[in-house]
Amino acid sequence: MHVYQVRPRKDHRGVDLISDALPFGRLWYGESNAISNAINYAKFFSRSHHAVIRVYEKAGNVIETHDHIGDFKEW
Repeated sequence: MHVYQVRPRKDHRGVDLISDALPFGRLWYGESNAISNAINYAKFFSRSHHAVIRVYEKAGNVIETHDHIGDFKEW
């Protein structure tokens, strides 16, 4: 199972997508729809695995949780 965190950046310039499953550990999203883009990337990157995506607010509290079931099907 992959676990992702979407956290606001300390410099207030978007969000970070954080996970051990990512090749570089963290991705930065700075556009107006940064949170939804980060969630969509996590779902796409985990398309063959179960994933939990947690969105955090500034104070560190979870405000959303997304459960993604992988689309991989064995033949």
